[in-house]
Amino acid sequence: MAALELRQVGKWYGGFEAVKSVDLAIADREFMVFVGPSGCGKTTLLRMIAGLEDITSGDFLIDGARANAVPPDKRGLAMVFQSYALYPHMTVAQNMGFALKMAGRPRAEIEAKVREAARILRLEAELGRKPRMLSGGQRQRVAIGRAIVRNPKGFLFDEPLSNLDAALRVQMRTELVKLHRSLDATMIYVTHDQIEAMTMADRIVVLNQGEVAQVGTPLDLYHRPANLFVAGFIGSPKMNFFPARVAGVANGSLSLALDGGATVALAAQGAPPAAGAALTLGVRPEHFVLAAEGPLAGSVDVVEHLGAETILYVKESRGAIIVVRTDDLAHVRPGEAVHLVPRLDRVSLFDAEGRAIADSSAT
Repeated sequence: MAALELRQVGKWYGGFEAVKSVDLAIADREFMVFVGPSGCGKTTLLRMIAGLEDITSGDFLIDGARANAVPPDKRGLAMVFQSYALYPHMTVAQNMGFALKMAGRPRAEIEAKVREAARILRLEAELGRKPRMLSGGQRQRVAIGRAIVRNPKGFLFDEPLSNLDAALRVQMRTELVKLHRSLDATMIYVTHDQIEAMTMADRIVVLNQGEVAQVGTPLDLYHRPANLFVAGFIGSPKMNFFPARVAGVANGSLSLALDGGATVALAAQGAPPAAGAALTLGVRPEHFVLAAEGPLAGSVDVVEHLGAETILYVKESRGAIIVVRTDDLAHVRPGEAVHLVPRLDRVSLFDAEGRAIADSSAT
């Protein structure tokens, strides 16, 4: 297996800087996910690791050795692409063993490795079939098997589930997590889907406009986002944001005046912001309580009953929408007036530049 490291890695296309001085260490046998919106640089970064894109600046290391100039086929990394790219005239076994055949490996070795990969991926019964006879999930497993037989140091996945329907994506997420555990391999996975990232990763790299916005475990990113971008990107439905100003600081309490006139009090941690400072209060949808009275109020605009939970879209008097997640016992109807109390021990607070400031809790 392999430990990978990027030191100040950058990528320029003419005058456009696609990746900006990325520092990142990927531990041996770690499952790392790159996530971010389209155009954030995640696939470009993966392709530089694979050797399919030149590195403009910085260094890429495999097990401590600089690998910038090492050709893709010598890096010991296997890439699985978004498209299956299977040969339609070949069987599953032939597709999986083709790279080994082209490398001149003995037939017995190829057959043994194909059988082992098929066992891991539960494709034993499909080895004699052609790709047209397979489901989308089976074809993707064949593409993964083609990588497994090479016995690489690490696996690179470029949005491999995006061509599958929703049910198959859920199934394949589980398959890939189990595959990582079975192979005990270093894996890097690129996706634009934050749910995929949250459910699969040991750690997540959130990218925005070519820069690393935050690196951390899924729960670290969810509960302790480093900035407004991560707070809004991670989580579905996303975090609610409320513009606020510091109304006062006294006796360890930070009083915030929200737009619309509501006031909330948080415990001040560390050096509190100055009175009058512009802040943003962030509240996850599940961190609201419906109550008879509360600092936030509005009219229920839309109700989404999802079985185990209900999503409410509450319109404030100023027209802003607050998204609330509650349990399936909520019998609120559209048009009904509600009051909301945020759980102030679970909120996030951001400064005027969008950076998270010291943790806050209720007083």
